[in-house]
Amino acid sequence: MGDVVNLNQFRKKRDRAAKAQQRAANRARTGRTKAERQATQAEAARGDGALDGKRIDHEPDEPEGGGRLGPQGD
Repeated sequence: MGDVVNLNQFRKKRDRAAKAQQRAANRARTGRTKAERQATQAEAARGDGALDGKRIDHEPDEPEGGGRLGPQGD
């Protein structure tokens, strides 16, 4: 048979580990200088701008279907 486990202690240990992980994430996010935060924001903006610049937009006079013939075969 397996060992006897106190489920309350197991639950508390699990909750403490989750809170410790959340605290570590908060420290990483907020424990930075203003210059570091601004640098991160600028890097994210550059990445978003690069993606927007590569977006392909359809011409307004081009049909949605890519120029295929209609249902009548015209």
